[in-house]
Amino acid sequence: MAAKKFRAITRETEMKIHAVSVCLAVAWTVCTPYAKAGDASSVNVLGFSGDGSIFAFEEHGVQDGSGFPYANRFYIDTASDSFVSPSPIRIRLDDETASITAAREQARLAGEAIVSDAELAENSGYLAGFNAITELSADPFRIVVNPRPVFPPIDAPLEFRLEEISFAASDTCAGLDDTTKGFRLVAIDSQPGGATRLLHEDSSVPGSRGCPIGYRIGGVQTFMPHQGASALAVLISVESFGFEGPDHHWMAVTMRSAN
Repeated sequence: MAAKKFRAITRETEMKIHAVSVCLAVAWTVCTPYAKAGDASSVNVLGFSGDGSIFAFEEHGVQDGSGFPYANRFYIDTASDSFVSPSPIRIRLDDETASITAAREQARLAGEAIVSDAELAENSGYLAGFNAITELSADPFRIVVNPRPVFPPIDAPLEFRLEEISFAASDTCAGLDDTTKGFRLVAIDSQPGGATRLLHEDSSVPGSRGCPIGYRIGGVQTFMPHQGASALAVLISVESFGFEGPDHHWMAVTMRSAN
């Protein structure tokens, strides 16, 4: 009887160990009912205006906490790295049953007043590099790309580096943490005698970013026409405090060549 009892306990232990192993293997699914997921917006590059003076992209998703679908569009002057009015266009449908597609369509219609989607599609440029927010192996603070798919390359590589900057938390964010994060972005010319160019440096954290806790370089979109000035946009992922977990949204820093 003792031997049978010992065997039953051992078998029960084996079953528990197996159950734990299964739970660890699928921890991101049914075995983690208390896992939190914030608002991780999807990003879609729309393209450039025909002369390269405007870069446009959109992000969309479902707002955490409310469950409302939203779509945001950003149209940026590539030379000054500033928004083209009336951008940013932010659409949120305060209805949990509404679709993201409906929100995106409203944002698209509003954006047509700036530059048409047809023109943007004709001048999409090239996605020279991209790191999704789920990418674990990429360097979040550095990216080096060949600006266009020409082999062997005829262009110097483009290199960008990002550095986070700490600021005292605003009144809105003070209850979450003592500091919030801004960033500095530079372009590195690795050729002999090349200079480092400052593209962006926060002097404070804009309220539109919420309460940011981190940044990463998401990608580089280039526009290199046969004639005229080239342009590019560096996509930046912004991680911030959210209602149900970290939120991830997108912004872009642009630059344009002199010729």
